[in-house]
Amino acid sequence: MPIPEDVTGEEIDKDVRQELQSLPKTLADDVAKNLVMVARLLDEDPEGAYAYSRIALRLASRVAAVREAAGFAAYANQKYGEALAEFRAAKRMTGNIDLWPVMADCERGLGRPEKALDMAGAPEVHKLDKAGQVEMRLVAAGARRDMGQLDAAIVTLQSPELAASSVQPWTARLRYAYADALLAAGREGEAREWFAKAVEADRDGSTDASDRLAELDGVEFLDALSDDGDDDESTDEVQDGNADGNADGSADGDAEPDEPEQKD
Repeated sequence: MPIPEDVTGEEIDKDVRQELQSLPKTLADDVAKNLVMVARLLDEDPEGAYAYSRIALRLASRVAAVREAAGFAAYANQKYGEALAEFRAAKRMTGNIDLWPVMADCERGLGRPEKALDMAGAPEVHKLDKAGQVEMRLVAAGARRDMGQLDAAIVTLQSPELAASSVQPWTARLRYAYADALLAAGREGEAREWFAKAVEADRDGSTDASDRLAELDGVEFLDALSDDGDDDESTDEVQDGNADGNADGSADGDAEPDEPEQKD
């Protein structure tokens, strides 16, 4: 596959670059460029990212960073069995347990929530940093929901990290997952409160919490064209679902996602 001229391979993390030093220079440069393309396309074009990851894998399958990148590309395309195999290979090569939560989420994707819960209770979890432990909690709650255990999912998400007033990189997603679980359990009032808290913490638009909050408030988003057909006059109107169809203002929505996001 073609590599854009602006991609040099120097864009990759220095630790990955160091891993690639075990390869001949020309090969290392080719692998690096393909890894850059994986990272560049992973969110907007998962299939493209996957294609580049397969090239990198063919060139350097014994490099842990390549196996990890291939795992995330497969995960983004919902190829959970393939992703799990790549993550396991990377873990064997490095001994690093950072991939433990996403490996557990692959088990969920494969329809094995019980296995994901087993992993959530494994000793490896205690070796994760705070972000990893929060991620593991999200996966465990998702597994509970997969099994129809809504109350258990809610309890799983209740934690000091959820209650903290400070905003961390994981705060918005944790609050969002908690709000979504509450809503699934029919606790709409509490769900609205936590969707609002998720909006407050979501500084980079990683969730669609604002849209979910608007839905609970009965606000409907319409993409309306003017009657005279002038596209330049088209606007995004926000209408109150309980009103007579008159627009009462506008609002911005957030868009999400293995991330791959991971399944909640």
